[in-house]
Amino acid sequence: MTQLAEAPSAPAVLEATVNYVLNTGGVLYNYTGGPGSTAHKTNIAADPRSVTIHNGRVAHEKFDLDAQGFECVEHQTHVRNFSDPAEVSARYYAEMRDLVKERTGARRVVVFDQTIRTADEEKRERLKMREVVRRVHNDYTEWSARQRVRDVLPNEADALFKSRFAIVQVWRPINHPVETHPLALCDARSVDEARDLIVSERRYPDRVGQTYAVCANAAHKWFWFPRLRRDEALVFKVYDSLADGRARYTPHTAFDDPTTPANARPRESIEARMFAFY
Repeated sequence: MTQLAEAPSAPAVLEATVNYVLNTGGVLYNYTGGPGSTAHKTNIAADPRSVTIHNGRVAHEKFDLDAQGFECVEHQTHVRNFSDPAEVSARYYAEMRDLVKERTGARRVVVFDQTIRTADEEKRERLKMREVVRRVHNDYTEWSARQRVRDVLPNEADALFKSRFAIVQVWRPINHPVETHPLALCDARSVDEARDLIVSERRYPDRVGQTYAVCANAAHKWFWFPRLRRDEALVFKVYDSLADGRARYTPHTAFDDPTTPANARPRESIEARMFAFY
């Protein structure tokens, strides 16, 4: 596949489709069977909407984790091979702890998860990578954020809950700049938490988890950062235990960029998730 000669200039805004969900009034769910099972059930109905997405590189505003819920930062990683779990856990996790401490002011940061995704179907099957997520969501709910702390730090959870904590994600491309399926982030100030965020259960034979699905709201303000590079990262909050007006949840989704050139390379990215304890 031919590589792009140079980064094309991106528009200040674009119109694209994002996939919300219909609010049916009940708890949404996805059921997946255990190992070896192909069972899958869901009551989730997609609600695709055309929205305006603003170019964060030219927007006349300063992005802040406690205001919009996200920011784009320059950040060099020294990881050579993101497909090597040992190198990721030894080197990348340390880089993420330092970055999130710097951006949040947290006294302690614990990396507890990471996911590599690709839009290249052949590579995804061959290397068992995850697909890009083309639906608007927030990874944790009020319940599941605390449950995740109990899962990871069971002996410390009760003490940690006495102070503020957040769950922060860091997202970046792992090879070439993002040319397909970029990440769009919704300004937390434009989200009506009570109206827009809907509990979506992830049901398995042995456990139930939760995320927030998101229903459409014309007030939502969307941003993307075109052609994100390997030495850049999107830092965003998916939970904050303080409910004092600051950003607590940042809905996000991959989307089909209508300006993507025909010879674009499939997106490959990593997202790291971590607790920030204050």
